[in-house]
Amino acid sequence: MQVLPSLDGGGVERGTLEVAQYLVQQGHESVVLSAGGELVAQLEREGSRHIQLDIGRKSPFTFRWIWHLRALLRSEKPDILHLRSRMPAWVCWLAWRGLKAEERPHLVTTVHGLYSVGRYSSIMCRGERVIAVSETVSRYIAQNYPQTDFSRVRLIYRGIDTEVFKRGFSPSAEWLKSWYEQYPQLQGQKVLTLPGRLTRLKGHHDFIDLIASLRGDGLVVHGLIVGGEDPKRKAYANELRERVRNEGLEDAITFTGSRPDIREIYAVSDLVLSLSNKPESFGRTVAEALSLGASVVGYAHGGVNEILEAVFPAGKVPCQDRVRLKAVVVDLLTTPQEPDEMPFLQHNMLQQTLSCYRECLDG
Repeated sequence: MQVLPSLDGGGVERGTLEVAQYLVQQGHESVVLSAGGELVAQLEREGSRHIQLDIGRKSPFTFRWIWHLRALLRSEKPDILHLRSRMPAWVCWLAWRGLKAEERPHLVTTVHGLYSVGRYSSIMCRGERVIAVSETVSRYIAQNYPQTDFSRVRLIYRGIDTEVFKRGFSPSAEWLKSWYEQYPQLQGQKVLTLPGRLTRLKGHHDFIDLIASLRGDGLVVHGLIVGGEDPKRKAYANELRERVRNEGLEDAITFTGSRPDIREIYAVSDLVLSLSNKPESFGRTVAEALSLGASVVGYAHGGVNEILEAVFPAGKVPCQDRVRLKAVVVDLLTTPQEPDEMPFLQHNMLQQTLSCYRECLDG
């Protein structure tokens, strides 16, 4: 039984579905507990069961579900309870702790992010096995939760499906026709793409500065900002659009909103960028783009640094060094380079996750 707040898209959600599908393929029963969302239909289509329970809401009232969840664990009798987010983890842990020892499933947690440090986040280190999704996360656990028994920590990188994000992939003629009908301003331009939701973390202002500077030097480039608005941060999205408008960059930068065809967008981009101003735990968009063979330029910290170091060191830039950023972008636009083979594979992630479960059962 995997537990997370919702199934509305995102890296954690997609990883949950990948593990769920693999469990079914390997002959196991897979259950996911969440508040629901757009990915539930896919989850069920791929053979898992979904139990709808809103235990991800950050409110004291969420703890009212502890007794219901304890009864659910008694009736479902999962062998493994895999917790992937902090609020659901607290509710599940309190429910789990109230069970008799012989009734308890084995507890696995995944530290997906570099959470704010404190007691609230410490719950993610209480599993019988604690999965870290990168070396960056492993160091974060060691530095901030030294009481964690490190013999229980397992480094399992998030993985890319290289059949989906296949080296040399080209979009269909139908897709290209539709794309350029929708965005005719991209034809004949060098396209620089910044994927990610419109949140301040993602470095959109640095991206706008970069496009403005390149345009100012006479380079024929177009910036593509691909990502949906965070409902809680509409003011930030409006701030970005207003800046682009005020600086006369509407013909140089396009906001696409959320798109389901990110693979095709990577494939038609001359460069993909990762400009998060805080280190990320992994950097899935970076790995996806590199897996396709796209060139990626990114601030070299956190999980993004690990990926670039392994696959495309030419794209590494010191964090928020805008002079170096521009120089690297110009170099790669002038002399494109091929990334190395992708070592962060979905198949490895799935096998290692199942091995982690088996360790618990065998132990």
